[in-house]
Amino acid sequence: MYVILVYDICGDNGGQRVLNKTFKICKKYLNHIQNSVFEGELSEPQILNLRYELNEYLRKDIDSVILFKSRNERWLKKELWAREDDKTDNFL
Repeated sequence: MYVILVYDICGDNGGQRVLNKTFKICKKYLNHIQNSVFEGELSEPQILNLRYELNEYLRKDIDSVILFKSRNERWLKKELWAREDDKTDNFL
């Protein structure tokens, strides 16, 4: 299943720690495409594992995660309106 995950972590009261943990967990499962946006192919069990890991750190009263699901990436039209990130810029 193709998914897009976005999150909003409040910076107050330990928010930086939650933000760092959230980023690392999402990076294990998905491709990082923008500040708090990830995308990729996941199975249902992987989605459940991701949710379980994130729930250990997310503060349900102030943080949020949204997961958009599609059967396949081809059913989603993606438009880039400005600079497109070069996926190879992480290499030395």
